[in-house]
Amino acid sequence: MKFEKAPTLAYLCLLPLLLALGTWQLGRSEQKSAFLKQQQQALATSEIIHLAAGLEDHGDQLRYKKVEVIGYYDQAHQFLIDNQIHAGKAGYFVLTPFILDGERQAVLVNRGWIPLNEDRAVLPNLQLEHEQTRITGRINRFPSVGLKLAGAEIPTDSWPSVIQVVDSQVLAKKLTYPLFSFQVELDKDLAEGYKREWQTATIMLPEQHTAYAVQWFALAFTLTLLFIGYSFKSNDK
Repeated sequence: MKFEKAPTLAYLCLLPLLLALGTWQLGRSEQKSAFLKQQQQALATSEIIHLAAGLEDHGDQLRYKKVEVIGYYDQAHQFLIDNQIHAGKAGYFVLTPFILDGERQAVLVNRGWIPLNEDRAVLPNLQLEHEQTRITGRINRFPSVGLKLAGAEIPTDSWPSVIQVVDSQVLAKKLTYPLFSFQVELDKDLAEGYKREWQTATIMLPEQHTAYAVQWFALAFTLTLLFIGYSFKSNDK
């Protein structure tokens, strides 16, 4: 059987692409299954992690786990994450460094959402009324944005400092002491917090990735049948 050059080249280019896309979707399905299993285990466990400087900083592995921290707030140096929407209103998430007892390392505590003032130039008063020595919450990633603009991770000079995107290394440099790479979402029943309605991330389910993989493999199979049929027809001429 003879194969025409142009259709053969097109087939040989498209087939590996379709197979690669199908394989990639299967890989994503496995990753999502592992993530959901880890998420369910973290949410279901009653174990409380006691945060200490020696704890390995693996934010994704610790995500959604309950945590207890002993230390104190650095209330003189707080951050406001800008462009946070709640119930259709614009505001900030309040991030306050909590320095671990006996250490020079801190974790950023998300104390919740607070609305903008009518005059945006006037930042909210974040004064703490009580000295906190023990807090509890859950570990999570920092809030993300859809489109990250250049310089969005750079905090403003004044305090409280306004940021668009959290980069713990950049903020640690401004604070002059190290930070964990994750945040602690303050428990709802604790004082010194604002509006807290913590959410669990929603992702595409593994079954959806598997369905996409089947579609890519089906396209590869259909392409092969069309190529074979075309080749036979060309040889019959």
